[in-house]
Parts: sequence; C-alpha cells; structure tokens
Amino acid sequence: MIQSKDDYKFYLEADKIALNGVDGWLNFLLNDVWRFERLLRRHEYYLNCKKSIFWKPYIFYLKYRHLRLGKKLGFIIPPNVFGPGLSIAHYGTIIVNSEVKVGENCRIHNCVHIATQCHPCNEPDKCPTIGNNVFIGPGVVIVGDIFIADDIVIGANSFVNKSFHEKGITIAGSPARKISDKGFERCYRKATEILKMNIKR
Repeated sequence: MIQSKDDYKFYLEADKIALNGVDGWLNFLLNDVWRFERLLRRHEYYLNCKKSIFWKPYIFYLKYRHLRLGKKLGFIIPPNVFGPGLSIAHYGTIIVNSEVKVGENCRIHNCVHIATQCHPCNEPDKCPTIGNNVFIGPGVVIVGDIFIADDIVIGANSFVNKSFHEKGITIAGSPARKISDKGFERCYRKATEILKMNIKR
C-alpha cells in the first residue's frame, strides 16, 4: 500500500516497467491502460497520505475520474488492492472486490472476476489473498477466503475456489488444480526486481 511520496513514485515506475515501459510521448498519452494505472496510483497516494480535510474535494475528484475511466475501459478496480508492478494486459471486464489483496507484479487479463463467495447470511464475506508474481489468464474467476502463493500462473477460464500454497506452479481448470511445476518465471517479468536493480546501479 502506498504510504509516502517515495512509495508513490516506486509504484508508478514499477507499473510502467510492467507495461513494457510505455515508451514514447504518443504512446504515453494515448495508452488508456497506463492512464488508468497512473490515476489509480494517484488516487491511492492522496487517499492514504493526505488526511487533511483540505484534500477531501481533490480526493473526491480523483475518485470520480478513476471510476469514470474504469467504466470506459471495463475495469472495477478499487484503490489499495494491487501491489506495485501491476500489468493490465487488455481493455475489457475486470471486477475486483475492494477487500481483495494482491501482491507485487500481477499480470491480469480481461474477463477476470476476483471476489467473495456466497455464504449464509450470518457469516462475513471474505476475499482472496494473492501473493507476488501471479499471472492471471483471461476469463479467470477467483472467489472466497483463499490464498494463492507467489509465482503462480492461473490458466485461462479457471475457477479457483480453494487455496494453493505451493509456489511456482501452474493451476488451471474448473475447479482449478495443479497442472505443471512451471510458474510465473516463464510468463512475465518481475517489474519490482528490475526496478530495484536499476536503482542500485
């Protein structure tokens, strides 16, 4: 979660690396996914770090712009859900509950739903917790009080309603099960690690 200006800058740079750099001014201006991610991070920064009543109108304005652009692109992604290095692969429906927690370097595709699972009336709703470096393929549904470990690939059109604690594997199917010992490394970059290496140089 963004807790300072330095965090904000780190999240932005990690997201930019995760989105293949977003090089060039024309791409920078016209890339709506990058515009959404920048707006999401700005909303998070002001929401978390600017507690004075003076900032309330601007935070409301950011929330409005965030929701409006999300509606245009098909994204319902609340603030403070995804860690740094978020890569949204395409326009299209992505629905994420505000109580979901996702770690660093998540690569998420279209038609994904991450939410609660229906419980009897007296039981509180609980959402998934997803680790670092998780690749979520198109059409995936992840529901319930479950945990997804680091470095996992979730195959397209999978239905995930149980926890997977083994790191570095691929899961798929409906319901999902382990299908391979190969994980995130073969699918996508770890943007936060790349950024940390660049900062050290």
